[in-house]
Amino acid sequence: MKLSIVATLYQSAEYIAEFYRRASAAARQLVGEDYEIVFVNDGSPDNSVELAAQLTESDDHVVVVDLARNFGHHKAMMAGLQQSSGDKIFLIDSDLEEEPEWLMTFSERMAAEKADVVYGVQSRRKGNWFEQFSGYLFYSLFNLLSNIDHPRNLVTARLMSRRYVNALLRHGERELVISCLWVITGFKQCAHPIKKHQTSKSTYGFFKKLNHLVNAVTSFSEAPLKMIFFCGIAVLLAACTYASWLVVNRFFMARHIDGWTSIMVSVWILGGLIISFIGVIGIYLAKVFSETKQRPYVIVREVYGKPKL
Repeated sequence: MKLSIVATLYQSAEYIAEFYRRASAAARQLVGEDYEIVFVNDGSPDNSVELAAQLTESDDHVVVVDLARNFGHHKAMMAGLQQSSGDKIFLIDSDLEEEPEWLMTFSERMAAEKADVVYGVQSRRKGNWFEQFSGYLFYSLFNLLSNIDHPRNLVTARLMSRRYVNALLRHGERELVISCLWVITGFKQCAHPIKKHQTSKSTYGFFKKLNHLVNAVTSFSEAPLKMIFFCGIAVLLAACTYASWLVVNRFFMARHIDGWTSIMVSVWILGGLIISFIGVIGIYLAKVFSETKQRPYVIVREVYGKPKL
């Protein structure tokens, strides 16, 4: 198998037919008939899986992996990569915000650069001011708090070699942040500027983006734990300095110190710091708890078409 095209389905019913047509045309132009299209249904609430399953009846290039429930976009992508069997794997969203025809330009760039990965980056992030600002804030904070040089304005669309995908699938964690795994897997990767379209409203709201940031940072960085240590040292030094000032005022300057205000401020500040620090440690412990259970990160209900394992 020369090529696998992997796409996830979630509320994708209105896009499936056109995506299938355009992806099939791009695949035939590149490799002839030696390709497969792997759809992964991530618990979509509409009839996406039924429409995709109908394609398997008329085209044996199509494989549909139906997950038992919604596990999340990142885990669904990993499930699709596990199902793929091509020498090259083109991962792309099915909502047509990313063009299936990019396969051709990505393949040309991969051959010219002798790279294992060609991935798309937006020259200008799509969406309104909030989506652009939140994206900028996410990448800035993540790169600040982690030791990963995460590309900005990354999109799903990427063409990968089989050896790269095999290496990527060796990561066994359950709490997936796939864009970070793309980076740390290594190999030669080339960014290709693209313009992403906007066909639907983003399902990533503010709190979902905030949760994604927390998950990414705590999965790939120990910086929050180090910050707790240094904050503790700073509070200790401040407390010692303040205590010294009180002693000097009491015994050498004979000044009366009103303690109520200082005590209440100290209690609230230290209480807030302690609660937040416990919360950070709790997040890391929760991740350890999740990983040690070794539960599968996806469960496949059924595979339609010809499974190519």
